[in-house]
Amino acid sequence: MQTVVSSPTKTVTIGDDNPFCIIGERINPTGRRIFQEQVRAGDLSAIIKDVKAQVEGGADMLDVNMGVPLTDEADLMRQAIKMVQELTDLPICIDSSVLEALEAGLQTYQGRALVNSTTGEDDRLDHILPLIKKYDAAVIALPNDETEIPMTVADRLKITEKILRACDKHGISHDRIVLDPLAMPIGAEPQAGNLFFETVHEIKQRWDLNMTCGASNVSFGMPNRHAINAAFLPAAMTVGLTSAVMDARTPEIVSAVRATDILLGNDQYGGAWITRFRAMEAAAKAQA
Repeated sequence: MQTVVSSPTKTVTIGDDNPFCIIGERINPTGRRIFQEQVRAGDLSAIIKDVKAQVEGGADMLDVNMGVPLTDEADLMRQAIKMVQELTDLPICIDSSVLEALEAGLQTYQGRALVNSTTGEDDRLDHILPLIKKYDAAVIALPNDETEIPMTVADRLKITEKILRACDKHGISHDRIVLDPLAMPIGAEPQAGNLFFETVHEIKQRWDLNMTCGASNVSFGMPNRHAINAAFLPAAMTVGLTSAVMDARTPEIVSAVRATDILLGNDQYGGAWITRFRAMEAAAKAQA
């Protein structure tokens, strides 16, 4: 299964035989007080630095979330999408829980976007999936519903099946669905890692879907989070994870992912690894 997203000049394919897709998570106001204050004042200049850092770090796609309280999120999304597309040719993941902001982003975006996200709730599916169909987008889908976050593999698979039926109903092919099997903090649930890995494996075996996750969730509340994330992603890749919304600015994590690409045969002869290593060497020498 291959999920294709694009900008006007660049195509990124998410799938088993392709390098892992790194979706840079930085353009997001959550936990960024200064960024929120700047946005409320009409200053979006922080996005320029965020784009630059993530592109240089090795992102394949950029997640754009403009959920700043007490603002017009739809208008901000339009501005941000336009701004990011002027700065880079990387495809964009349009990220919002607000339907109007998602549609504003889809109307503005040039190319085939990835939308983040829908859940298995009936109302959410009924509102999001027609937008995915209308704008020929791909969508991240999370197997939870209005009751709670399911804490068994069986329950997550049940909701996944419901999401797939809804997509079939709306005429959305399965290659345009990227499942998020729900990475949970291991500090709160010691078996969260195993639950995630088992869910990824079962979804891959049953439906061969592409999958993603919010990679930093797993280490939330723990010290030395980068080390945990750098161990988590390669393990998840071996059972079928094909992308992640993650911190593309952290060499430790990006290097772990790119090394795993070689070991899984998705970077033949290490061409991309060697190119990246040489670029990092050159940058270090230039800085020195």
